[in-house]
Amino acid sequence: MTREQKNTTALLGRKLGMSQVWDENGFFVPVTLVDVSTNVVTAVKTEESDGYSAVQIGYGQIDPTKVTKPLAGHFAKAGVTPRRHLVEVRTEDADKYEPGQELPVDLLPEGSSIDVTGTTKGKGFAGTIKRWGFKSYRRTHGSHKNERRPGSVGACATPSRILKGKRMAGRMGHDTSTVQNLTIVSADIENGVIAVKGAIPGPRGSIVVVRSSVKGA
Repeated sequence: MTREQKNTTALLGRKLGMSQVWDENGFFVPVTLVDVSTNVVTAVKTEESDGYSAVQIGYGQIDPTKVTKPLAGHFAKAGVTPRRHLVEVRTEDADKYEPGQELPVDLLPEGSSIDVTGTTKGKGFAGTIKRWGFKSYRRTHGSHKNERRPGSVGACATPSRILKGKRMAGRMGHDTSTVQNLTIVSADIENGVIAVKGAIPGPRGSIVVVRSSVKGA
């Protein structure tokens, strides 16, 4: 979940669920609550030493006995307690960060435009109608229970195979997805929770990356 962008600001968080708030006009706004507390810089990559500029961010507590020795040494070098989740974010101003630096909740202030990256809900093995939105066949006049079948999938002679990319039944969901140009409605600095306008990818409790918007809307 890395991409290049100038002066990118990012936080790791956990999706808590959805709620609603009221704006100044009395209309309620659907929001998603994200816990972005305990964010800390675990490593800084520079052009001189690594060939690129990036910041590695850690989030979430974990029992030190459950961390491998290489990772334990990595966290000890940064001077931080072990973290459960790590993500690397490329940014040109990586020299402004230091290992061990804690990232506050208001690093992305209220009203700022953000992109949220997460893993969508897994739906298991799904048919073509649910997975791709195909139209079902009629359920009367001798259809013989064909209403949810995909139909023909390829020619018998040319090309004598199923072409790649054919929309067929298969595993649905559990994909990395990014929703762009969302807005931070409010930030609870004391509890480390931000409210993002609209919905974000993933089920309740999943890990998401909240970063400054690429398009800057």
